Amino acid sequence: MCTSAEVPGSSGRDTVGAVRAIEYSVTGDPDVLTLVDRPVPEPGPGEVRVRIHRSGVNPTDWKTRRGEGAGAQVDPPQVPNQDGSGVVEAVGQGVEAALLGLRVWVWEAAHQRPAGGTAQEHAVVPARHVVLLPDTASFDLGASLGVPFLTAHRCLTVTEDGPTRLGPGTMEGRTVLVAGGAGAVGNAAIQLARWSDATVITTVSGPEKGHLAARAGADHVLDYRRQDVVAEVRAIAPHGVNTVVEVSPAVNAALDAEVLARHGSVAVYANNGGSTVELPVRPSMVPNVRWQFVLVYNAPEAWRARALEDVAGAVYDGAVRVGPEAGLPLHHFPLEKAAEAHAAVEDGAVGKVLIDVSP
Repeated sequence: MCTSAEVPGSSGRDTVGAVRAIEYSVTGDPDVLTLVDRPVPEPGPGEVRVRIHRSGVNPTDWKTRRGEGAGAQVDPPQVPNQDGSGVVEAVGQGVEAALLGLRVWVWEAAHQRPAGGTAQEHAVVPARHVVLLPDTASFDLGASLGVPFLTAHRCLTVTEDGPTRLGPGTMEGRTVLVAGGAGAVGNAAIQLARWSDATVITTVSGPEKGHLAARAGADHVLDYRRQDVVAEVRAIAPHGVNTVVEVSPAVNAALDAEVLARHGSVAVYANNGGSTVELPVRPSMVPNVRWQFVLVYNAPEAWRARALEDVAGAVYDGAVRVGPEAGLPLHHFPLEKAAEAHAAVEDGAVGKVLIDVSP
């Protein structure tokens, strides 16, 4: 007997019609983003089609849109945005029909797939790029998970003698320093580290961001403009911190070296404050610390499988949240204002920028 999982394009809905989508055919400012109609895509073998409810915007989305410089042709046109959430509405050959109608979050939808981004009503992605989203979790949360939470997971699991998995008890007795705890990745790192029972210290640039980091769950919030961070961290963790989640290595390298514990690590995931960094050699060598650079798109596959399971587990546990009460204010834009959403992220909006694609 032939099941729908064995039939390419198996779907519970009519696919006749058009898809509203955002695309760009040339690199540049946010105004290169254009609202167009595309044919409803059909999933191929190993793929699913997701009706997108929310599309998350990350710095990598606007950086990719800008490319190496304005005016470069993009052919075929690119649908932007890696992260999203929605409902599976069609499956391709080899994909379980049981996925039909299930709520999911989507990761790396646009990576090396011009038509796959989540800034459209219907996105086709490989089935492995969707993760079940429980009914207790909002589409807002689902669209906020991918890049920030996977990046945070990678940063928290690269330390020499640290855990390779996250979850209750896995970081008990360890101390984490999160630079920029009010950012999306900083917020994710705080939430995942607290879920894993680490002691979490974070640095922020002022009281407003400090309140956000505290709501995310940080145990200690330090204002680097008003406090001696090294002295404060050493008072909290006399033997040093095990892991630093670093957003600004050019500014913080010397500080990080002063607060690291033996066999600790600095996980660098961004270049805020400068694109080059001068590393303190002896202060890093003597305690055998590690400087680890992090980019999720080409990180090891063995790590990725663990990270997806762990982030999904945190969602099912109700351990991760979004919204002002979780230290991550949400900024919503309709699909037709995707350019404004990209501009908001590019301009440093505090919180998470989401595009409301479907109700």
